[in-house]
Amino acid sequence: KAFLFALSGFNIQSPCKMKLKDKDDTNAILTDEGCGPVFGTGHDLYVDGSKNVYIYTGHTYQEGPTEELTCNNNYEINEMEVFQISDLSGKQRKKLSSGSEKKVASVDRFTGEVNNAINDKWLTLQELEEEVFSLEESFKDEETFIDSFVSGDTSGVVMLNVSGTMMATKRDVLMFAKDSVLAQQFDDTKWTEQGCKDMRVKDWEPDDVMKWVKKIKDIPNNVAQLFIENEITGSELLALNENGLKMLGVKRVGTICLLFDEISALKKTSSEDTVTLIEHSPYCFGKILDFLRMKQVSSLELCGDPALPSVCEHKRDMFEKVVKYYFPGESSKRILG
Repeated sequence: KAFLFALSGFNIQSPCKMKLKDKDDTNAILTDEGCGPVFGTGHDLYVDGSKNVYIYTGHTYQEGPTEELTCNNNYEINEMEVFQISDLSGKQRKKLSSGSEKKVASVDRFTGEVNNAINDKWLTLQELEEEVFSLEESFKDEETFIDSFVSGDTSGVVMLNVSGTMMATKRDVLMFAKDSVLAQQFDDTKWTEQGCKDMRVKDWEPDDVMKWVKKIKDIPNNVAQLFIENEITGSELLALNENGLKMLGVKRVGTICLLFDEISALKKTSSEDTVTLIEHSPYCFGKILDFLRMKQVSSLELCGDPALPSVCEHKRDMFEKVVKYYFPGESSKRILG
């Protein structure tokens, strides 16, 4: 399975590979205390006891494509890299990397200088492996964070009008501090009163569509029945035009016009998110909101505990008032310190 290769240099036009002439050759790689590694009985690649390497392919290995690889040229080693081919599975490699330090036997079969160079490279490779493993774990943590942040039911997203500035967040964030005024404002009871739990039109089932049609003044019940017979959903209702209503079986021109006007109005209102008004400084409320977001992420062990909000000096008094409004008593210390 041994082979020699060159990626660049030696006057080659592209990477080249020189395989063993005899795949069963037992002298593909030789070692000796007086020198470095030797590849092939014909010394196709030979590392001496210092920093020199001799290349003379064509004996045990296939001949290289250029004279620089076939004419017993010698070169000085500027840098040496040592790799190990392993057939460990991914789980085994992960376990090996994440466990105790991997012990690699020191190389001592060559001269002292070559041994030191190889051992130094092994140590560097171990350190790099640990760094790569750490980066992989960080990437997985970041991926988990992104998934947890962007996934979930969109009905949990809340639109806020903070004194004219629009903000969006998740209801879970607003309710993170259970004893705060924010949590009470967005609890199940008050949230229902605000109408924010109403099903979105696009999520309507055929029964919901039929009920809506029946509520429209001057629309006969038999017309509402057409919608249930054709199993029209909320998203399909919003897509209907005059021709679509005719295809459903609505025959009277006046009824078609009336339905189309109602659908157009429904389409407009359904595209507008339910907005909750917050009559406080957007700057101060935004600082609180950002802090609560990071506290929630921290509770999922996706990041460390966030630092307290940094506030401009000239807005410090206003910020403290807003915090104490939403976090009365001792609870304000969570944000103010």
